[in-house]
Amino acid sequence: MAGRARAGWRGLVLRPILIVVALVTLYLVVRGIPADSIEARYLDGDELARELREHVWLSILSTVCTIVIAVPLGVLITRPGARWIKPVGLGLGNLGQAVPSIGLVVLLALWMGTGTTTVVVALVVYAVLPVLRNTIVGLEGVDRTVIESARGMGMPKLAVLTRIELPLAVPVILAGIRTALVLTFASATLATFVGGGGLGGGLVAGIGLDRPILSVTYGIVVAALALVADWLGLVAEEVLRPKGI
Repeated sequence: MAGRARAGWRGLVLRPILIVVALVTLYLVVRGIPADSIEARYLDGDELARELREHVWLSILSTVCTIVIAVPLGVLITRPGARWIKPVGLGLGNLGQAVPSIGLVVLLALWMGTGTTTVVVALVVYAVLPVLRNTIVGLEGVDRTVIESARGMGMPKLAVLTRIELPLAVPVILAGIRTALVLTFASATLATFVGGGGLGGGLVAGIGLDRPILSVTYGIVVAALALVADWLGLVAEEVLRPKGI
């Protein structure tokens, strides 16, 4: 068990090193390629840093909103008196995943207008299902005998939820959050279509203006961000996982 844990932590340490090496290699390659005025504008350090900040901010804000909505809703759905909500909640979550992400962004833009709010709503709708589903699965997977034993000892329902059910469901819930985090970081490129900023601008410009160096550069940066988000989720799972699970 200890050997597997050490191997897991070695893998967690190795991943960011590989990501940094890939980004440094990308920087050195791009720096050595002559750039025209369009490429120079998008590859400018200040411009890229600005778009990177916008992308990260949109992704983090959307993920926080997703967690705030999906986890309490998942808890509510697993309560005995509210199980009838489960088909409705999962149905709405499935609907958000069924609609193509670009179509969802466009539909919301037609309804809400353009801007950051539209992007955040679209990303939350698109990413809410993994967190909601994993919250339900995690709570429903807790051994009922443990819950009944806690209640038999006189623990109130809220204490059973916060001290027994949620801690035991943490690994499954965190796996859903990690999935949502990766989806959000990858999909935030669509913000550029509705004036939300982010790294999608350079990616779309590279495709539309036939500048493959832009498409490749921005595509790799977005992929690296998604991998970093996944890595952070893995670290959170290791740190927050209750001992013995």
